[in-house]
Amino acid sequence: MQYHLEKSLWSDVDFENMGWHDCPIYAVSFGQNFELLLDIDYIFEWVLKGKKYKFWTSPCTLVFENVYDVKFDLAMITSGLVIDNVIRENPGKPRNADYIKRDIEFDWTIETFQGPISFKSAGFRQFVRGKPLFLGTQAIGLKERGGISFDLKG
Repeated sequence: MQYHLEKSLWSDVDFENMGWHDCPIYAVSFGQNFELLLDIDYIFEWVLKGKKYKFWTSPCTLVFENVYDVKFDLAMITSGLVIDNVIRENPGKPRNADYIKRDIEFDWTIETFQGPISFKSAGFRQFVRGKPLFLGTQAIGLKERGGISFDLKG
């Protein structure tokens, strides 16, 4: 079986067609130029096989741009950090719109099962780092996904 990957770079333009429910976060980093980077496994499709789901999943780097007012409110009562939902609201003009060449920024909340991560950002890019794998779980094994990475290339 093979999954037809529509594209290897996604962005805030695709937000309405994307969903991060049950996507594990392996690592968080703060990059250059006010970036927030997340190393995640992104679930492209949930497939019902009999009474169980299987998942087309790829390792991805999710990069939020022009980030500030970052707040983490996490209660790590379980192992790992898993996304429940990503919310984008309150569009407004960025403080540095002329410099970043963007007209809108949003309040973002990454709701995880361990608590929220909130910030302001002008948008995101999500880089798919490998072909989707058909799995019986939502997460790719750390060894199989090549460890922790913030690579921006597939």
